[in-house]
Amino acid sequence: MADSTEPMPHRPAEDPVKTLQKQWLEKLGALHYAMILCSVPLSFLLLFLLLFTRLWPLSVLYLMWIYLDRDTPSQGGRRFVWPRTWAIWKHQRDYFPIKLVKTVELPPSQNYVLGAHPHGILSTGAFSNFLTESNDFSRHFPGLQPWIAMLSGLFYVPFFREYIMMHGLRPVSRQSLDFKLSQPQRGQAVVIVTGGAQESLYTAPGRHRLELLNRKGFVRLALRHGASLVPVYSFGENDIFKGMNFSKGSWQYLCQVTFKKFAGFSPCIFWGCGLFSSNSWGLLPLPMPITTVVGGPIPVPQCSSPSQEQVDHYHRLYMDALERLFEEHKESCGVPASTRLTFV
Repeated sequence: MADSTEPMPHRPAEDPVKTLQKQWLEKLGALHYAMILCSVPLSFLLLFLLLFTRLWPLSVLYLMWIYLDRDTPSQGGRRFVWPRTWAIWKHQRDYFPIKLVKTVELPPSQNYVLGAHPHGILSTGAFSNFLTESNDFSRHFPGLQPWIAMLSGLFYVPFFREYIMMHGLRPVSRQSLDFKLSQPQRGQAVVIVTGGAQESLYTAPGRHRLELLNRKGFVRLALRHGASLVPVYSFGENDIFKGMNFSKGSWQYLCQVTFKKFAGFSPCIFWGCGLFSSNSWGLLPLPMPITTVVGGPIPVPQCSSPSQEQVDHYHRLYMDALERLFEEHKESCGVPASTRLTFV
């Protein structure tokens, strides 16, 4: 059976000084990001339909290009600087709004593995703060090069792969992340949303439940390269969509988990509001504040073949640091003092 979602936090009043044009630009900025992942099936459909037109050679050539270019996402990629400064990202930031909180310095003389929590539906806070300059990441953390890792299969999606590569997204595979952290230039900051597709199934307003107890691959990655672990928590990430959560014994949950095993992502049932009315259903996220807090680094030794004891030790240190970060900042980010972080 479906669990009812928890009550929505208080919705902030609209800024009275915003012009009608500014309000619409913010809505379009937020909707643009929400539509990015929805474009995945449309990309396949477009390529397929082109095969039945006079432009069919373009589809064939592009499929050949994807095959020849298959190793690029895991190697150097094709990241461009100018997409980070698009004006649309600042409009998206202002819509919620989204904030970035720096707690300590992260010297660019080291590499880092940042664990981003929670996954939510679209990981909006992590994308906005690490892959764009909407909150001046390069000014807060000078010398760091952030890279967000995402589902490897998405780098085979026609057209979509080019879009995510130019923003600096990378496959969440060992080959891809080892390549980036092995570069001679220091200051590489790999961002991994550790909860992944499984954690998206827990998304509900006011809920703080993380899939982390058995997620240790990112710790092993950090140990292989001697990269410091950094906990990151985006307060409000789970509040921007409403949805349905199913109990683990239900057939609906079983269908979600089975689909995830084959496709790599979970088919979540979620909704926001409509573009023209906040009282209607739609893909426009709810304008709830998101605050991404970047914690302090946890130094780890470099070990090419870390033992299970080492992995477990630093995984425990990371979980403790993440819990402290949550407790220290939850009330200032609008989370009730009685709320606790739950690990599963």
